[in-house]
Amino acid sequence: QVQLVESGGGLVQAGGSLRLSCAASGRTLSTYAMGWFRQAPGKERELVVTINWNGVSTYAIESVKGRFTISRDNAKNTVYLQMNSLKPEDTAVYYCAAAYIAGKYAYWGQGTQVTVSS
Repeated sequence: QVQLVESGGGLVQAGGSLRLSCAASGRTLSTYAMGWFRQAPGKERELVVTINWNGVSTYAIESVKGRFTISRDNAKNTVYLQMNSLKPEDTAVYYCAAAYIAGKYAYWGQGTQVTVSS
C-alpha cells in the first residue's frame, strides 16, 4: 500500500504561484509513475500532469503547459507540482496519484484545495 498526502494548497491571486507537494509513505515511489489531477466544482476530475518513474518523461495538458511543472525527488519519496501564472480557472481540489501500471492510478491522496482569485 502507498499512502499519499498532498500539501501546499491555498488561496492566491491570479498571476501568482503555488507549489504543491505529495509525500508518500508505505512504499517507495521510485517504481511508480505519478500524476496530478484536479476537480473543480461541478466538473469531472481531470488529469493535469504526469511524470514517469525516474522523472525523465513528463506530460501536461494544453491548458497548463508552460505554467505548471511536475517534478519528483525519489530520495524524499515526494512529488511536486509547481504552478505559476495561476488563473481563476485553475481553482480546484488537486489530487496526486500513483500508477504502478501505466495509466492505472491505484493510489490517491486526499486532495488539497487551490483557489485562485481574480
